[in-house]
Amino acid sequence: MKIHCKYDALVDPKSLKNHPKNHNLHSSDQIERLGKLYEFHGIRHPIIVSKLSGYIVAGHGRKETALKKGMKQFPVVYQEFADKDAEYAFLQADNAIALWAELDLNAIRLDLPELADDFNLDYLGIKSFAIDQNTDEEIKEKEVDETLEVSRECPSCGYEW
Repeated sequence: MKIHCKYDALVDPKSLKNHPKNHNLHSSDQIERLGKLYEFHGIRHPIIVSKLSGYIVAGHGRKETALKKGMKQFPVVYQEFADKDAEYAFLQADNAIALWAELDLNAIRLDLPELADDFNLDYLGIKSFAIDQNTDEEIKEKEVDETLEVSRECPSCGYEW
C-alpha cells in the first residue's frame, strides 16, 4: 500500500489503542469501501495519536481498515494536547465537523464526462451514487436530481452502476 502523507512513525495497527470515548461508529460497508479506496488512492491520512493519553484521537476507521486488510504498518502522527478536555473535544469535533458538509452530487455529475469511460465510481467514495447517461449539454440544460439512476457497466471489471 503506497503512503502519500507525512507521518511521525509507521506503526503496527494492532498496537494502537482506540480511545475509550470515541463514539463514532463505522459500518462494515464503510470499512470495506475505505479499503478499496486505499488500494486506488493509497494512504493519504495518518492516524492521529495523542501524546497525552496514547489513544487514537482521529483515525479509528483507518485502524479498523488496516487490520481488515492485514496491514503490518500504518502512518501515525503524534500530537500534543493541553489536557484531557482538549483531547476529548478534538476527538468529538473531528468526528462531528464532517457531518456539517454537504456534497454537491449534481456538480460531481457534471464533472464525470471528463473522466475515463471505465472509471470506477466507487473510487469517489460516495454511497449509492448514480449517474445520468445524457450528454454534458443535456445535463446542463435540465435540473439533475439525486433520483436519476441509469445502469452503466465497466468494461474492465463488469461493475454496474
